[in-house]
Amino acid sequence: MKQLGDILLDEGLLTEAQLMAALDEQVIRGDSLGRVLVDIGMLSEAQLVQALAAQVGMQFIELTDFPVDRTAVGMLPATVCRRYTALPIAIHDGFLVLAMADPGNVLAVDDARTLSRMPVQTVVATRDDLESAIDRYCRADDEIDDLTTALVEDSAEDLDSVGDAVEDDAPIVRFVNLLVTQAISDRASDIHIEPAENELRVRYRIDGVLHEMQHAPKNIQSGVISRLKIMADIDIAERRKPQDGRMSVVHQGRKIDLRVATLPTVWGEKVVMRILDNSTASLDLRDLSFLEENLEVYSEAYHKPYGMILVTGPTGSGKSTTLYATLNAVSRPEINVITVEDPVEYRLPGINQVQVNVKAGLTFAGALRSILRSDPDVVLLGEVRDHETAQIAIEAALTGHLVLSTLHTNDAPSAVTRLTEMGIEPFLVGSALDCVVAQRLARRLCTKCKEEYEPTEVELVAANFPWSPGEELPRLHRPVGCSACANTGYKGRLAIHEVMRVTEEIERLAVAHASAAEMAKVARSQGMLTLRDDGWAKVFLGDTSIEEVLRVVA
Repeated sequence: MKQLGDILLDEGLLTEAQLMAALDEQVIRGDSLGRVLVDIGMLSEAQLVQALAAQVGMQFIELTDFPVDRTAVGMLPATVCRRYTALPIAIHDGFLVLAMADPGNVLAVDDARTLSRMPVQTVVATRDDLESAIDRYCRADDEIDDLTTALVEDSAEDLDSVGDAVEDDAPIVRFVNLLVTQAISDRASDIHIEPAENELRVRYRIDGVLHEMQHAPKNIQSGVISRLKIMADIDIAERRKPQDGRMSVVHQGRKIDLRVATLPTVWGEKVVMRILDNSTASLDLRDLSFLEENLEVYSEAYHKPYGMILVTGPTGSGKSTTLYATLNAVSRPEINVITVEDPVEYRLPGINQVQVNVKAGLTFAGALRSILRSDPDVVLLGEVRDHETAQIAIEAALTGHLVLSTLHTNDAPSAVTRLTEMGIEPFLVGSALDCVVAQRLARRLCTKCKEEYEPTEVELVAANFPWSPGEELPRLHRPVGCSACANTGYKGRLAIHEVMRVTEEIERLAVAHASAAEMAKVARSQGMLTLRDDGWAKVFLGDTSIEEVLRVVA
């Protein structure tokens, strides 16, 4: 058998000098050569597995690029695939092609041969690729379909009486648990459970776009909704008015919170669950796709000891995430940080979080007044909703507090005029406001399949792209679609920002009751990038596409 070092040299993965250095390191550490090469960064895990496969004369497969045959996947149960970290990926010349992390596992090959009743041909893939592929292809959909059938056989009376005493393995419980865990695995931000005339529809919002996932029979509707209301501690008997609740699940060792809202519709109660992944709350601002010049302006604002910072944008544009990342940047043991939220979405260590409770008389304005008597240094206010809240927040910013909040406006300059429309004196707005960030979320191009191309002149002119006829056409990227991104061409999201520093000139315009358009003109002359400019910069970087920027930015 050829030595691993010789294979790596033949494949051009290492130079002789690198191999000698790695062999010296191997002598010192007493570990395998392959593990040493990965640990010191000379090889990736995929390159090592590829070389080891070549050493034993086996084929190496990049699963993210391989067209997996779902018929083949169905030949083995998901439990077997997970137990052996193996996945059937194709049927070729009468053989079941089995991708394995450990092709020497004879038990796995024997079980695959017995269960599929076919001869097995093994290929090698990395463990990480296999685990993500198993999660993707061995979905819970089949089990959900089986449960749906079982639920249909139950009587309507049984479904209506789902209570705290229900067994954990009851079909209704497993059905709901599978819907939630599948949504978390699919990186969904929201789960929509929607009653229709003859069915119950389930949709997941993934990367900002809703995808239809399941259709269940109408007669399981009341059982599913009752179970969710019990889990979220919502009044199960009240079906005529909207209600809110919260629940937690444990998924792969992580605790995930879900915010639950019910809404009465003509066909029954609709339930929407917002998935609150606490890892989002620990993000660094540099993870939020700020361009360097925008991050510099924003950083300058939140490092001041007092003043007001507003993050604006529509619902679901990532405003809360940006504010939480800002809190992570400013929070230190020597300062007192207090938040007022409705509701508290993420629990943050070392930060005092207050939840609004209108029924108990604790409103935004009331809570804000109270916390200003609790000696805060930094105040995060969930949203500026009315004149009273805005007035107290402005006064807090003018009396030595750093105030962070959100506002619903289309762009950054509109935030100034919005506050004056709320009845705040323009000179107070100009004095208190330091910085406004407008934000949108666009889908990020899948790094596995995005394709470089040269756009046409017609396409650039139609999009109003920053390019002039006669100039060389830019090289951009567009979505293609592969198994890694569920054939959408996009995976994950990035933020598009418009960061406006409130300068003396903008203060004077605010006092003079100037329009948002006039303020925008001055801000642009002072270097502010508009939302669209920032989007185009990210298109140039190859992070997103022209179509995606046009979808999210007017």
